[in-house]
Amino acid sequence: MISYYLWHTQVQLQTTKYIDNMKTTPFTAIHKALGAKMHEFAGYDMPIEYSTGIIDEHMTVVKGVGVFDVSHMGEFWVKGPKALQFVQDITSNDAAKLKVGDIQYTCFPNADGGIVDDLLVYHYEEEKYLLVVNAANIDKDWAWCQAHNAVGAELENSSDNVAQLAIQGPLATQVLQRLTSVNLSEIPYYTFKVGEFAGCPDVILSNTGYTGAGGFELYFYPQYGEKIWNAIFEAGKPEGIRPIGLGARDTLRLEMGFCLYGNDITDKTSPLEAGLGWITKFKDDKNFPSKAFLEQQKAEGVTRKLIAFRLKDKGIPRSHYEIADAEGNVIGEVTSGTMSPTLKVGIGMGYVKKEFAALGTPIYIMVRGRGLAAEVVKPPMRSAE
Repeated sequence: MISYYLWHTQVQLQTTKYIDNMKTTPFTAIHKALGAKMHEFAGYDMPIEYSTGIIDEHMTVVKGVGVFDVSHMGEFWVKGPKALQFVQDITSNDAAKLKVGDIQYTCFPNADGGIVDDLLVYHYEEEKYLLVVNAANIDKDWAWCQAHNAVGAELENSSDNVAQLAIQGPLATQVLQRLTSVNLSEIPYYTFKVGEFAGCPDVILSNTGYTGAGGFELYFYPQYGEKIWNAIFEAGKPEGIRPIGLGARDTLRLEMGFCLYGNDITDKTSPLEAGLGWITKFKDDKNFPSKAFLEQQKAEGVTRKLIAFRLKDKGIPRSHYEIADAEGNVIGEVTSGTMSPTLKVGIGMGYVKKEFAALGTPIYIMVRGRGLAAEVVKPPMRSAE
């Protein structure tokens, strides 16, 4: 999830012009006091990196524990007896499988087989679901949900009334456990519980992650933001806990091969082309837009596929660089790329003609007229150390 980030150095990021009157999160003043480099994204003033830089922040999360402010994300409640049918009609995955406490990765297919957005669905109560959407798409997604609410479910946009921190890394659980009586070891991957945290009520403790390093996301009312931030950083002092910017969040997700909306998936890419057939279900009780088109695409096969690759030559792949075969024929385009902080080589993702998508296939990333040797690999693209 989350389509954004930086304009600089080794990180493939997507930014917009700095603007006045930006929105803030409960933590904006804290980021500035800590010396974060701030930049506009989706109307918010967000931290891109802190004084130690993206690579150091990346490795902090891989080896220890770091805290991301992701309060700019969008949250929509879906309530009432028609809640499940609404979710089934608008998303690609099978929400009927969710028990209360389960989370599901899914997408909103558009009318042409593309993707409006990718999102998480939380089954909060029997007739209540929480949809967590990408920050840059909040307005678009909200309009989409309203326009496709044919069953009359109760919808509520709570994006401005929910704050979120992602505490990530192999040491995250032991830090957070000091602040709650909820047994975090009993929250498996892609599930959640609601409980008191740092003396604050009704906090959602969620185990999904966008870094591949383990940890939890906390959803809470904005008025508890400073109290929760301070408690986490006090509890994490023995582990060397640090704040982490959105730049390192992008390099972390790319090493895992996680899609970034606006780069790897868009309104012009189908979930089947993006390797998301596993979240695209064609049950009779699902009537999402372009269902028939995607069923036909599945039957006939796609003509291009999203692949992950690793460079063999020195260099840094960037979004929109052409991908070629050994003869120099263009076979695709890079959608995301960076220098892997853990592998110390260039890595990326991109779409190629399906005949070049098999693991181990040699490809070439075109950089200033020169083809850099690479090969198709299976994520994650991160060392096991």
